[in-house]
Amino acid sequence: MKKLKEIFQKYREIVLYILFGGLTTIVSFLSAGVAKWLLEAAGGSTHVVSTVSTAFSWVCAVTFAYLTNRVWVFESTARGMAAILKEAAAFYGGRVFTLLFETAFMWVGNSLLQLDYWWTKIAANVVVLVLNYVISKLLVFRNTKQ
Repeated sequence: MKKLKEIFQKYREIVLYILFGGLTTIVSFLSAGVAKWLLEAAGGSTHVVSTVSTAFSWVCAVTFAYLTNRVWVFESTARGMAAILKEAAAFYGGRVFTLLFETAFMWVGNSLLQLDYWWTKIAANVVVLVLNYVISKLLVFRNTKQ
């Protein structure tokens, strides 16, 4: 048990990043499902339901990720409204960048190179996971307790 605790302490940040990443995925799916259900009940078209539920779930997931990364993963020391807003803007900006990167990756891999959709999606998500971690560590939460 002591050895397990030592391993956790050594890799704490990465373990928590992966744990909260999994929970972020759950938040994304649940919020998309709720939005889809509400929009369909209101008679929304397929395009509206798909677009709005996807955008809503992205905002919910990124917000959840920001809060958990801020508090538990990187233990942000930013205090005051201006510092927190600057940090949040950098986090959201990084996530917009990786969203655009993933979209381009999928377009090149699946559309141009005609690679399998799911293998391309998996590869894109691995790269995005690493990019999100690097952006958070080096740009967003760089002035936190390390």
